[in-house]
Amino acid sequence: MGVRPSAVTLLPAEPGVYRFRDDRGRALYIGRAGDLRRRVSSYWGDLRGRSHLRRMVPQIARIEALVCGSEHEAAWAERLLLEQRMPRWNRIAGGLEVPVFVRLDVAKPSLGVAHEVVTTSDVRWYGPYLGGGATRLAVAALDREFSLAYTGTRLTGTERDLARVRGVGHADTATMADRVDRVLSRDPDEVAAVRAALVGRRDAAAAAERFELAASIHAELGGLEWVVSPVRFLGTADLDLVLSREGQRLTLRLRNGRLESWDQATTPDEKSVSRPEWQEFLQLNASLAAALAACPVR
Repeated sequence: MGVRPSAVTLLPAEPGVYRFRDDRGRALYIGRAGDLRRRVSSYWGDLRGRSHLRRMVPQIARIEALVCGSEHEAAWAERLLLEQRMPRWNRIAGGLEVPVFVRLDVAKPSLGVAHEVVTTSDVRWYGPYLGGGATRLAVAALDREFSLAYTGTRLTGTERDLARVRGVGHADTATMADRVDRVLSRDPDEVAAVRAALVGRRDAAAAAERFELAASIHAELGGLEWVVSPVRFLGTADLDLVLSREGQRLTLRLRNGRLESWDQATTPDEKSVSRPEWQEFLQLNASLAAALAACPVR
């Protein structure tokens, strides 16, 4: 076990991506974390299933990090960066997850997950999201809350019985589809209402000692949070975003709304190039870049 460098303590316990560089400035590895400080610190621990990285750690001369708004956003940042260039110690271009979409069929009321968008009437598409597992959990959460599938007109006898138990019918299709649309469109009030309802279901199940059900709903809540988390690296604009702090320049380049590069360099402070909606994000990360640059690993 190595001695953890003091630079690790500068990292926040927040989601983000991190990058290791050697003493020649070459990128060694890009990864992501739900907790940057804990994840980066682990490289100076026993590494467990990542034993192949033990040979990399002595080469790390500098740590860089980009704090993101959510784990989902960090996952996209990692994927998009690795699609452009894969450092020597990374093994999978683009990361582990693959993009998926949520399919809302209003004509045959149902929700599903698909890998490709097929445009048809009465079907609404949402995404892309990274990770089929998390996205399917989100769909399960929405199915649990809205029972959309039981509002169709071609139900089996068992499904009709379940529809009666749940108090839903075909007349509810449009209303439920619109509520699902608002959740997947990240309407804050609708998201909060669904989250609160699911938390209530989970806690009631736990109180009744139905622990398996409570655990399932808890996992579905995690999936819901994954898909409703905004991801600023997916859009349509071409942007070159620049901000300098204490001799460190942070530059993000987006093409077709997707993160293409993330660079940090030592330079005299220069005029920033940004947009109001990006300013807080850039200020946070430019300050972190300056702090980490002043605290090299070796």
